[in-house]
Amino acid sequence: MKNELNCFISQVVQVSPSMKIFRVVPDGWELPDFEAGQFVALYLPGSATRSVDSTDEFKESEPDKLIKRAYSIASSSKNKEFIEFYITLVRSGSLTPRLFDLKIGDRIGMGSKFVGMFTLNEVPEDKNVILIATGTGVAPYMSMLRSDALSKNRKITVIHGASNSWDLGYRSELTLLESITDKLKYIPTIIEPDKEPTKWSGYTQFIQDLWADGIIEKVSGYKPTPENSNIFICGNPNMINTMIDSLGKEGFTEHSKKSPGQIHVEKF
Repeated sequence: MKNELNCFISQVVQVSPSMKIFRVVPDGWELPDFEAGQFVALYLPGSATRSVDSTDEFKESEPDKLIKRAYSIASSSKNKEFIEFYITLVRSGSLTPRLFDLKIGDRIGMGSKFVGMFTLNEVPEDKNVILIATGTGVAPYMSMLRSDALSKNRKITVIHGASNSWDLGYRSELTLLESITDKLKYIPTIIEPDKEPTKWSGYTQFIQDLWADGIIEKVSGYKPTPENSNIFICGNPNMINTMIDSLGKEGFTEHSKKSPGQIHVEKF
C-alpha cells in the first residue's frame, strides 16, 4: 500500500486564490486511529500534472518517483470516512502545484501512519488552552475543536492571523462555534486591511503585537500564566520565534517529553 495511490479526492474547496481544503477518502482500507493535531503524508507521482497557477519547479521531478510531504489533519479524530487538509499553494514547489490540479474523483496517495506530538494529550484538563496560528496553521486546531477539545472544563482561545480576511480559512465555523459555547473565543486578525473590498472592523495587528497588548485578558477574561495556560503555536516561523521569545520572558517554557512545558510548537 505504501506506493499506491490508495485514496481519492471527495471534496475540494477553494478558500482563497492560494488556499484549498481537500477531503481524502481511503479506497479499500480503513483509516487508523489518530490524535487530533497529528499529521500524515500525502503523495503523488512526478508525472502528475501541475496547476496552471504554478511556476517552474525549483528542481524538476522524476516522472516515476513519488513526491511526498506531510500535512496537518483538520478533520475530527472521531471521523473515519475521510481526512481533511487545509493547504497553501507553493507555486514553485513540487507537491502542492500537483495537489492544486486535482479534482473530485482523482486519485492520491496517503500514508497509513499518523504521527506527531502536537496534541492536547499532555495538557491537564484544568488548564486553559490558547491556539495561535497563521495561515493554514489553523488546521490542527480545527481537528482538536472538531474532536473533543470543547468537552473539557477549560477556556479555549483561537488567535488566527492572515494577510486578508479571505485567507482566514474556517472563519465561519469558528465564529459559529464561538456563538454556541462560552468555552471558546475566536480572535481573527489581518495585516492588510486596505485591500479589503468592504471595511474590516476586526483586529489589524500582527499576532505578537496583539499578545503584547494583552488580547487574552481583554477577550477571554483572564491573564495567561504558566500556571493556568498551555499555548500552541503553528505557522510562520518568524511569528513562532517571536512568540516563543515573548512567552519566555513571561516564564513559559517549551514542552518536550523530557522537559514538560507550556509552549507547544509546530513549524511549517
